[in-house]
Amino acid sequence: MDENTSYCEPADTTPGPTAVEGPYAECVLCRQPTEYPESTKGITLCPVCEWREAERTACSG
Repeated sequence: MDENTSYCEPADTTPGPTAVEGPYAECVLCRQPTEYPESTKGITLCPVCEWREAERTACSG
């Protein structure tokens, strides 16, 4: 082992998923388009409803 050898794996530099092209899933609460594709399984919420749901379920301390 020499000075230039690292124990750590190099960081992954591959680009992440690109923006979804095509139809978007509807929010299950307000029916507005979400940031998720229609093929997303489970409950899909728009950003506003996601925020409200997070506020509602957050620990109030």
